[in-house]
Amino acid sequence: MQPVMKLLVVVAHPDDEAFGCGSLLAHATASGVESTVVCATRGELGEVAGAAGPIAREDLGRVREAELHAATTLLGVRDVVVLGWRDSGVGGLPEPDSLVAAPIGAVIAAVAEVIERVQPDVVVTLDASDGHRDHAAIRDATLAAVAQTAWRPARTYLWCLPRSLLAEFTGVPTLGTPDADITTVVDVARHEDLRWRAMRAHASQTPPYDAMSVEMQHDFLRLDRLLRIDPVWDGGPAERDWMPQPS
Repeated sequence: MQPVMKLLVVVAHPDDEAFGCGSLLAHATASGVESTVVCATRGELGEVAGAAGPIAREDLGRVREAELHAATTLLGVRDVVVLGWRDSGVGGLPEPDSLVAAPIGAVIAAVAEVIERVQPDVVVTLDASDGHRDHAAIRDATLAAVAQTAWRPARTYLWCLPRSLLAEFTGVPTLGTPDADITTVVDVARHEDLRWRAMRAHASQTPPYDAMSVEMQHDFLRLDRLLRIDPVWDGGPAERDWMPQPS
């Protein structure tokens, strides 16, 4: 019997796994791939919005962690690991126990421990091209962890926000991963409804897609775009899936 393929998705905040990697996780489940999500923080400094109603700031981390579990259940994720650093916010001096203030070696070690335990075939983390410092911190820690663990995933990717779409949406031409750098493009249109349900499970947050036209929503959500980090991309036509083929 062929072993079950395993996917590890590493993100910074509750909602990153749905607003960002929701279709990727839905695609994994539909393909028989067993997925684990690692979330570095509980998102304590997120802007309270959406349909959740008033939430005291001291309760937000607990609420957002519960939303994370609700969304990942919808997406068919097998396991969720919350590392427990505090949300760093988007600016100002980060709190001492926040993700960006944490010793990078400690964050690397925490991610590496999960990699060694789960033994994923594929690891995906965020490209951080939106400029959020927590996204960059968990990206850097994840890539460093993959490089030093005894277990070697078959493939490692960054999940990308394409520059062409992000610039059109934000008006900022430097945000997003350059489209020419994207190595992998996966058609996930069939998972769009499920992804919306997972995003709505984060009732305390508002998906950025709510501010877009329907046409732009589809442009963002119908495809997953990734940049393959390992093995290094050697050029040629884009991959149409991130799943390594059995040998």
